[in-house]
Amino acid sequence: MRRPARTLLLGAFAAAALSALAAGAWLVLAPAPAVIAEEPLPLPPEPPRLADGPEAERCLGLLRTDPEQAYAVAIAWQAEGGGDGAAHCGALAVLALGETQRAAEQLERIAARSSAGAAARAAVFAQAAQAWMMAGQASLAFAASTLALTLTPEDPDLLVDRAVALGTLGRYREAVVDLDQALAIDPGRAEALVFRAAAWRHLDRAEPARRDIERALALDPDNAEALLERGILRQLAGDSEGARMDWERAIELAPNSATADLAMQNLALSEAGPFRR
Repeated sequence: MRRPARTLLLGAFAAAALSALAAGAWLVLAPAPAVIAEEPLPLPPEPPRLADGPEAERCLGLLRTDPEQAYAVAIAWQAEGGGDGAAHCGALAVLALGETQRAAEQLERIAARSSAGAAARAAVFAQAAQAWMMAGQASLAFAASTLALTLTPEDPDLLVDRAVALGTLGRYREAVVDLDQALAIDPGRAEALVFRAAAWRHLDRAEPARRDIERALALDPDNAEALLERGILRQLAGDSEGARMDWERAIELAPNSATADLAMQNLALSEAGPFRR
């Protein structure tokens, strides 16, 4: 089952996570800001349900169109005994409004106390992990992902989430272990191959990094993150022209993204002088 929570931060989180793993190609780049002011954060297409019924439908349905109203509905629903379902919708509304740390704390509490099934609780822990990543707290994201994996240990999305947290913490060997497991479960997961390539690169393992990135691009030729990473690997190998082509294509595919920002910075640095890692 593909966990909806992974989609939660696919825009704001995935690019920032890739930045954390891929940063250092030219100079150490900070992750892109996770929250764009005045824009609500993206939410999963189908949040894990801790409750059903008309109140849940209304509250969850408002998350995308009016998170402030969703929060108000969640508070009213909770006052009427809405329990974990109301609390969960309220936490997602807080996240959509950009209060990432507060949302992460709430989501962790809800997942810990809920009497829902293992899969639903794991999904809420995973949402907490992603919110912690957005808040710049990779160690807490790692802890929340680990709690999720105790509930559903064979979930490749959770394994990728934890690997990203590990990579952000500089724990690349451990990240590779999680990505190995995720790819054993789902060999066609291009994003896992991209993250593992970046981890291999940081471990000075250029050949497995190249193999992984070529596999990722064979699966998804228009994967902007994979092109960014291949450009880095090509530059390290002295292929400046190949690197330039990859970075320009990444910008073309994802023009308004943190991936494009990194590609543009690498292009500028490539033109400015010798490569430095």
